[in-house]
Amino acid sequence: MNGTSRPTYSDELLRTVLADAKIVTVVGASPRPFRPSNNVMRFLQRNGYRAIPVNPNAVGETINGEIVYASLADVPGPIDMVDIFRRSAAAGNVVD
Repeated sequence: MNGTSRPTYSDELLRTVLADAKIVTVVGASPRPFRPSNNVMRFLQRNGYRAIPVNPNAVGETINGEIVYASLADVPGPIDMVDIFRRSAAAGNVVD
């Protein structure tokens, strides 16, 4: 860890993780196209990832062509990576 109490990872490790990941869930994905979570989801899709939205307020809708799930536990199949778009106070519940 560095002085900011955040872990540091080598560029090689980050490249490996990103190369191996194929399915990314976007927790807090917004159906509104101007929201950062929606933009990130589109970016992931354009770059070869399957981005699955998780948002309990939009269950059953589609965001960028993908069905929205209420929670990570509801997403069928494997998940390689989770991208969290929640306030820090709420992010802990997602991690748990």
